[in-house]
Amino acid sequence: MRSITVGEADAYRREGFVVLEDFLDPTELSAWREACLAAVAERAEQRLPRPGTAYAEFFHREDAYYNSVFVQRINLWMTNGAVKELVCSPALGRAAAELAGLDGVRIWLDQALVKQPFSPPTSYHLDDPYWSFSSHDAVTLWLALDDATVAGGCLCYLPGTHRQARFDNVSIGPEIGALFEVYPEWRGLEPVLCPVAAGSVVAHNGLVAHGALANMTPRRRFAMTVAYMPDGATYNGKQDILTVEQVAGLSVGDKLDDEGQNPLVYSAR
Repeated sequence: MRSITVGEADAYRREGFVVLEDFLDPTELSAWREACLAAVAERAEQRLPRPGTAYAEFFHREDAYYNSVFVQRINLWMTNGAVKELVCSPALGRAAAELAGLDGVRIWLDQALVKQPFSPPTSYHLDDPYWSFSSHDAVTLWLALDDATVAGGCLCYLPGTHRQARFDNVSIGPEIGALFEVYPEWRGLEPVLCPVAAGSVVAHNGLVAHGALANMTPRRRFAMTVAYMPDGATYNGKQDILTVEQVAGLSVGDKLDDEGQNPLVYSAR
C-alpha cells in the first residue's frame, strides 16, 4: 500500500474525488479479493451483519431495482476476521485521514458492491446524507478488486459538488438524474468518468455527487468500499445501519465512538 502524495490530497480536496492508481500491490490485491469474496459468500443473502434485528426500514423491504444495481453486503468486517484485519488497517485509515486533512478517522461502514453482468447504472446520489452522522469531511475509499472499465460500470463524478452540497439527497432508483431535481444547478455539469485497473482506489468525499455506469459486459465488477467518519462525529437521528437497540441508546448529538460499531482506526494525536 503506497503513500498519498501532496498532489493527490490537493486534487481530492479541490474536486471531491481522486484516483489513486496502483494503490494496492499485487499481493495486497490478492488478499483483499480472496477475503472479500469469501466474506460475501458466507453472508449469502444477508445484506447486514446481525440477523434477527431491525435496521432502518429500507433494509427490510424488497426493492427490485436497487437489488439489480449491485449485490451489496455491508460491514463484512463484523463477520469475517480476514476482512476485519484489512478494513481496520491503520495504514488505510491514515490514507483517508491524509486526503481529508483529518487528525483521526473511525470506520462508518464497509460495503462489497458487486455489479453483476448486464446490470443497470447507479444513479447520481450523495453518500453522507444516508448516514447517521452529518459531516463535510466523510471519506470513502472505493477499492477496485476487478478492473472497472467504462463498459463495465466505472464510477462517475460531478467535480466540485461537495463544496455546494447540502444534506439533501435522493434514493438510488431508475431515474438516473433524480438528484438534479434537488440540485438543478448541477444539471449542466460535465461528469468525469473514472475507469481504473484492479488494485487502484478511487477516494471521494461523502458529499460529492457521483454514480456508476451500467455494466454492459458479461463480467462482474467487484469493488470493496470503506467509508470513514471524522473522529468525534455525532449522531444525527438517522438510523441507517444502526440496530434498533443501538438507536434506543443514542440521543442526537451523542458521539459515535462505540469501538464495536465504529472503531478508531487512525489517530495522529
